[in-house]
Amino acid sequence: MSTEELEMILDDSESQMQKAIAHLEIELTRIRAGKANPGLVDGITVDYYGSATPVNQVANINVLDARTLSIQPWEKVMLQPIEKAILQANIGITPQSDGVQIRLFLPPLTEERRKELFKKASAEGEHSKVAIRNLRRDAIEYIKKLQKEGLSEDIVKDSEKDVQEMTDKFIAMVDKHLAAKEKDMMSI
Repeated sequence: MSTEELEMILDDSESQMQKAIAHLEIELTRIRAGKANPGLVDGITVDYYGSATPVNQVANINVLDARTLSIQPWEKVMLQPIEKAILQANIGITPQSDGVQIRLFLPPLTEERRKELFKKASAEGEHSKVAIRNLRRDAIEYIKKLQKEGLSEDIVKDSEKDVQEMTDKFIAMVDKHLAAKEKDMMSI
């Protein structure tokens, strides 16, 4: 039994766990903290000549100050559709248009709203942890299958230990991202 398959399993598991972390990072940027962030409008699509297009592909998005985002469409006819898309996305901010650009004024977060947003962030973190644990389970099941095909017990034990260490490392990364997001949310 070659150890190449084993290395492939470990590499694939690590790659998939890395994707779970990348997904978490994207989701956390979409959850509002105390400051304006262009990531707030990521995921909002607008009807651009019949196709759903992300807002950042039809307009410039800039941070004017800590609590203000500016969205300047490249085509003036896109002002109305962008405004409508932001309202439909229900991000808790009403767009203000001056005929040239749309401004999003982020109201200061109340303590209650911060806790609510952190619960949402924690739920995203939990989803990532579950995904990472599922990847660990799959890898260990595959390693056990290789043992039945003739892989030595010592190599199996070492490999299971490696998978667990990798899992612990990625779970710690999730906790680190959540702690950073909480710190960001709780700072005024």
